[in-house]
Amino acid sequence: MKKLFFMLVFGVFVYAQTQIPTVNLSLSAPNEPQELVNTLNVVIVMTLLVLAPSLILVMTSFTRIVIVFAFLRTALGTQQTPPAQVLVSLALILTFFIMEPTARKAYEEGISPYIEKQISYEVAFERGVKPFKEFMLQNTREKDLALFYRIRGIENPNSVDDVPLTTLIPAFLISELKTAFQIGFLLYLPFLVIDMVVSSILMAMGMMMLPPVMISLPFKILVFVLVDGFNLLVGNLVAGFR
Repeated sequence: MKKLFFMLVFGVFVYAQTQIPTVNLSLSAPNEPQELVNTLNVVIVMTLLVLAPSLILVMTSFTRIVIVFAFLRTALGTQQTPPAQVLVSLALILTFFIMEPTARKAYEEGISPYIEKQISYEVAFERGVKPFKEFMLQNTREKDLALFYRIRGIENPNSVDDVPLTTLIPAFLISELKTAFQIGFLLYLPFLVIDMVVSSILMAMGMMMLPPVMISLPFKILVFVLVDGFNLLVGNLVAGFR
């Protein structure tokens, strides 16, 4: 877990500064131990390319943002508009925007000194992961974190360094899920009112065979555009992360 996380952050920020090693696909035995180490490093990097999406999901703001966008599309009732690819891309861009200070701090305090051979790997990992721990702790409910501490039967931590990632990550995830569902509920309310008003008017006019969704959808889109909904939603989502 430690090595995967460290190599991911290392690859993101050092890619432009390092030379890509040559890959020898032959089955010949390595002549020197360093050749074997280089080959194993390439294998680890290729593995990280597969695991990177999962790390983004569980340690950043992506989960909350993409769930809120899904709730928004459902509340509007626009079916496949905006497309899922657009919403996921927007969620990724916002995630990079929100996490940029945290990732930069991790690079400057952990990875950069390690590249310059000023600190060991273990120290580099501890320094590099600490900003991400602080971010997750600031957005994790104490009740959720205590839940996993009770499940594991371990003592309460005295500092950020004492919180293990295996306990912090699931606590952070369920906190993000709860927050996203709370925001989704608030998003539903104004659109639900529009649906109820349109449905009541149609029933009063005796148009029971006309689907209320067909009439309420243009009004919901109009209201969302008039209040500049995406500006308000994105602004509050970004501001909600501490």
